[in-house]
Amino acid sequence: MSAGAPPQAGTHPAPAEAGAPCPEALLPFPPGRLAVVAITRHGIALAGRVVAALPGARLFAPRKYHSEAHAAAPGACACYEGKVGAQVPALFANFDGLVAIVSLGAVVRLIAPHLKDKDSDPGVVVLDEAARWAIPVLSGHLGGANAIAAALQTAIGATAVLTTASDARGTLAVDLLGRELGWSLEASHDELVRASAAMVNDEAVALVQEAGRRDWWPGHANGRSGPLPANLHCFDRLEEVEPECFGAVLWIAHRTLPAAYEARLAGKRVIYRPGVEQA
Repeated sequence: MSAGAPPQAGTHPAPAEAGAPCPEALLPFPPGRLAVVAITRHGIALAGRVVAALPGARLFAPRKYHSEAHAAAPGACACYEGKVGAQVPALFANFDGLVAIVSLGAVVRLIAPHLKDKDSDPGVVVLDEAARWAIPVLSGHLGGANAIAAALQTAIGATAVLTTASDARGTLAVDLLGRELGWSLEASHDELVRASAAMVNDEAVALVQEAGRRDWWPGHANGRSGPLPANLHCFDRLEEVEPECFGAVLWIAHRTLPAAYEARLAGKRVIYRPGVEQA
């Protein structure tokens, strides 16, 4: 059924040793957009390691631990008065990612009143004080929480606990395809949900790549290895696809969708636009 050679998986670079500086590229947003919140002395000490390892991260700690905070993250910390919950609105407004060295249950209660939608909420990750687990809590894909957790795993050795189905199974994440390469995405919320469900439920999905780099799989969604998912069928041209045979069609192209395919792909298409330099 497939036409053309599918993207080939490659070898991943060996992860950095625990505690080594984390490459800037691991974070899904520019330096200076990650906040690290700690509320205990031990948590602040760990936060210092995180700030040292992740470019541009900034520590937030209670005023009563002013000395400990400045020792842990000199020049990259801010101390607040009052309760940590009162800081959440400003943190959500001013940062794209949040690492909370606070219990998971407490974080859920703290952020719940401030949630808006998956397109605008920041990525939130909980890190335990022993640096054993990095757990994405909010906006795993679009907000980058899964990527933050992966960066913490590389930087300080905390195990990233990824519960999103595509990451847990190592399959294709429809909403992240080409993101690390700067591709833009055209799809409604319902189309993304349908295509994502088709992928994780092993339905037949067509991948049509007419443009862009073909070596995207190894770097996809924080890194993939092995072959492409068995339910993903690769084509070189949209005209080779019978849309009725697939639960979703993922189309990577520069050109406009042919009129003949508008109705046939309605509700099941996701279109990816590589940069013009990625012919």
